[in-house]
This record gives sequence, structure tokens and C-alpha cells, in this order.
Amino acid sequence: MARLNIVLHEPEIPANTGNIGRTCVATGTRLHLIEPLGFFLNEKSIKRAGMDYWQDLDVTTYLDYEDFLKKNPGAKIYYATTKAPKTYAETAFEEDCFIMFGKESAGIPEEILLANQENCIRIPMIGESRSLNLSNSVAIILYEALRQHNFEHMKLNGQLTKYEWK
Repeated sequence: MARLNIVLHEPEIPANTGNIGRTCVATGTRLHLIEPLGFFLNEKSIKRAGMDYWQDLDVTTYLDYEDFLKKNPGAKIYYATTKAPKTYAETAFEEDCFIMFGKESAGIPEEILLANQENCIRIPMIGESRSLNLSNSVAIILYEALRQHNFEHMKLNGQLTKYEWK
């Protein structure tokens, strides 16, 4: 079964991280948060943000990028950036790969991108668009990776949900 990993490098906006966490719960995806975070992950702030699903989230935090690399040796990591020549649609996402996104104000640090140019991917946009919202970007790329694996762990085993589809 293909499990995927979303990595947020120093996320700043709690609502974006909350939306991404919800998407991860709905898709069985692991979430990795690289500190420093622009918000607190305590029970009070999580409840205030309406993240009542947070206890169902497979989430790990790291002190910094080096800590993340040390605790995930040999990980296949894709780096989402507006600067990449290759699009996410041109990428074959492996099982258990990691897809990293940078903080809302600055993206992934340039030195990380330069050291990993062959694994940088982007979402195509027209004109002078700076970037898409972080949670939207995660959803776009994550669902492509899940599609490539035929949504195998998300199937209903041929059964309908409580709705009658006609």
C-alpha cells in the first residue's frame, strides 16, 4: 500500500496547516512539520482553530531540516517550488515518498533547493502569479501522487457509502 508524506518546512499560518492536516487525515497521509512553526501546537490553539480531527493525524515534528533528514535517512523527497523547470505532473511519485512545501512567505530555503534541483517540482501557473495558497498546493500535488497509485488504500471495496448512487 502506498503511503505518502507531506512535509511543511517552517509553516507560518495555522489555518493552512490545519487544512493540510485535515487533507492528510482524509487521505491517510503522514504530516511532517519542520520547526520553527509560526504558531503553537498546544491543545488550546488546536481547539481554537477547530482542528477536532488533529488526534487522528499521523504527525511528527522536527527541530530543523537537519533533524528531519537524520530521522528519515534515505527518504525520497520532492521539493515543491515555483522555480522548478519540471511540473508535478511529470513526476512519478514513489510509495512512501516525501513531498516538501516551504513556508508561506518565502518557500523552501534556496540552499535546500539548489542542493536538490533534480527533485524540484512546480505547479504550472500563468502570468505573474506569485504562488497558490499552501493548502491548495498540497492538495493538488498530493492527489496526483495518490492518483498515480490508484487511490489503493482509499477504495471502498466496491461498496457504496450511505448515499444511494443511481
